[in-house]
Amino acid sequence: MTGPLPDRRNEFDVTNTVRVSSPDAVRDAVDELFRKTYPGASYDALWMAFHDYERLFDGSFPGYVGCDTVYHDRQHTLDMTLAMARLLAGYEQSNEPDMQLGAERAVLGLMTALFHDSGYIRRTDEPHWENGAQLTNWHVSRSSEFLRAYLPELGLEHLAGRAGMLVHFTGYEHDVDDIELEDPLDATLGHLLGTADLLAQMADRCYLEKCRDRLYAEFVLAGIAFGDAVGGSPTYQSGQDLLRQTPGFWRQAAFRRMNRQFNRAYRYMEPMFDGRNPYMEWIDTNLAYLDQVLTTGNWAGLRRKPPCFTVKRDTVAKVGALVSHRLAEHELPTDIGRT
Repeated sequence: MTGPLPDRRNEFDVTNTVRVSSPDAVRDAVDELFRKTYPGASYDALWMAFHDYERLFDGSFPGYVGCDTVYHDRQHTLDMTLAMARLLAGYEQSNEPDMQLGAERAVLGLMTALFHDSGYIRRTDEPHWENGAQLTNWHVSRSSEFLRAYLPELGLEHLAGRAGMLVHFTGYEHDVDDIELEDPLDATLGHLLGTADLLAQMADRCYLEKCRDRLYAEFVLAGIAFGDAVGGSPTYQSGQDLLRQTPGFWRQAAFRRMNRQFNRAYRYMEPMFDGRNPYMEWIDTNLAYLDQVLTTGNWAGLRRKPPCFTVKRDTVAKVGALVSHRLAEHELPTDIGRT
């Protein structure tokens, strides 16, 4: 890539060439990268995993109701999986054969990416939960359980245990240093996985609007928005307040995590884009625009209305009603975009 960043449609990746709301488009893009990186290696298990991922999210996978989280929706998982495939390809190009991950480990990483947020999806025997966002605090452990049960169905039982550990690189339930992996290359795979998750989220063309309108909603339903203080100020008073705290999150948490705990794995995007990293560039663009909004107070500048890819068309409205009820219980403004 050379020159300025291309303009982007809401449903497309950082290059504006892959529709990351489409399982078929992402599957084909990942397939192409995989075959170029690992000539002759089988893609069959990944093909089936994409099929089952779609069934899980659309509610046709036995025992599950489908995705109803408005921030961690189908598009996020697909965007993250594409980022993971690119990081894998870039890593392999950057290392000598004795340090490369190999096709089987790449399959493990991509499988884990596809199902890294499966823990948000409620089971049919969990009617007491009204929305998957209520599972936020332990969704990674649930994703681990899903992967450990699912991979053997594809004949990959020898990878199931590692997948169950690797997925914790995408969350905060376990400290990264405490994730037990015997092979250092598996830890490297975890660094790529955790990096892909952060890059895909924060480089999303509609990241700012999604934080304000959707991530805040999930935080409310999870109880995260209210913090631990009794009688004190909530952690996030509104979607706008969440955005006010986003630059600090990037500097003090996300970027530090990618640099220190994930060993700057984001640099492996550069071989894929002639030395550039469009993910980091889009993150910089998003944060620069947010700084402009915060400085001027022009919240109307956040005007994109991205589609939401969940199991039902009315999910956004249902989540809005649940959030309003929870906010009213805490005597907070029920318009999640308010100051």
